[in-house]
Amino acid sequence: MAGNRPLSPPSHAPASTESNSDVPMMKNLLYRLDVKGSPYLYIVPFFLLFAAFGIFPLAYTAWVSLHEWSLLSETHTFLGLQNYRDLFADEYFWNALRNTAQIWVLSTVPQLLMALVLAHVLNQRLRAPTFWRMTAVLPNITSVAAVAIIFGQIFGKDYGLVNWLLETLGLGRIDWQAGTASSQIAISVMIIWRWTGYNALIYLAAMQAVSKDLYDAASLDGASSFQQLTRITVPAIRPTIIFTVIVSTIGGMQVLAEPLLFGGASVTGGSDRQFQTLSLYLYEVAFSRFDFGYASTAAWAMFGIIVIVAAINYFLTSRLRRSS
Repeated sequence: MAGNRPLSPPSHAPASTESNSDVPMMKNLLYRLDVKGSPYLYIVPFFLLFAAFGIFPLAYTAWVSLHEWSLLSETHTFLGLQNYRDLFADEYFWNALRNTAQIWVLSTVPQLLMALVLAHVLNQRLRAPTFWRMTAVLPNITSVAAVAIIFGQIFGKDYGLVNWLLETLGLGRIDWQAGTASSQIAISVMIIWRWTGYNALIYLAAMQAVSKDLYDAASLDGASSFQQLTRITVPAIRPTIIFTVIVSTIGGMQVLAEPLLFGGASVTGGSDRQFQTLSLYLYEVAFSRFDFGYASTAAWAMFGIIVIVAAINYFLTSRLRRSS
C-alpha cells in the first residue's frame, strides 16, 4: 500500500556538515602551504646552481690540492698537506702576495675617496644629470683589454704620454714596467680609472636616500659643500661605504687582467716578478706548469687570505661605525 511505503529524502537535501567543513580546512591548508612553502621554491633554483657551480668546485679543488695532479700524467698521487707546506715555503708565492697587497692599497684607497667626491658632485643640481652619470660609468663598461692597451701606450717608455709630460717638466723618463713601484703605480692608475665611476654610482644611489632637508638646514647655517659631505653625507651612507670597502678588498685581492695585459700577456708579472699578483701566480702554476694540484693549493690559500682580509676589514669598519 502506498500509505505504508517509506518516504525517500528529497533530492535537494543539504550535504552532511562534515563535508561542508572539510572545504574551508583544505583551503586554509593550501593557503598556509603557499605562504610558507612557496618562498623556498622560489630560491631553490639559486641554491641548486650554487651547489653545482660553487660548492662542488670548491670541494673538488680541495680534493685536488691534496694530490700531485698534473695534466701531463694520468696518475694522481696522494700527498696530503705537502702541497701546502711547499706553498708556504715558496718565495714566489709570498712575493705575489706582497705585490697584491701593495697594488690593493695603491688602487683601492684613492679610488674610494675619489668615488665619494665624484658622487657628491653628481648629487648636486646639475644640468643633464643623466648624461654626467652615464659618463661616470663608461670606463667600467669598457673592455679591460682595450683599457690595458691604451694605458700601456700612455705609460710607454719611449713614446708614452706620461714620460712626455715628465720631460716637459724637466724630469727624466721612467721605465714604468721595469721598476716595482712604477709598475704597480701604473697598474693602480688603470684600476682607479676603471672602477671609480662604478663606486661613485653606488654612493650616489645611497646619497639619493638622504633627506634634502638636512642639506637645506646645513646651507642655512652656512656649511660649505665639503662640510656637508663630511658631516652629513658620510655618516648617512656609512653602511654603503663599508659595503664598497669589503667588495673592493675582495676584487683587489683577485686582480688579474690588468697586470697580465700590462706586462704583455706575461704570467710572471715582469722580468723580476715585480708586479705578479696572486691570480697571476695561480695562472702560471696551472697553465704554464700544468700542475693543477699545486694550483688548487694556491687557490685555497688565496681564498683563505681573502676571507681573513675581508673579515678584518669588516671588523675595523664596524668598530668605526659603532664608535661614530
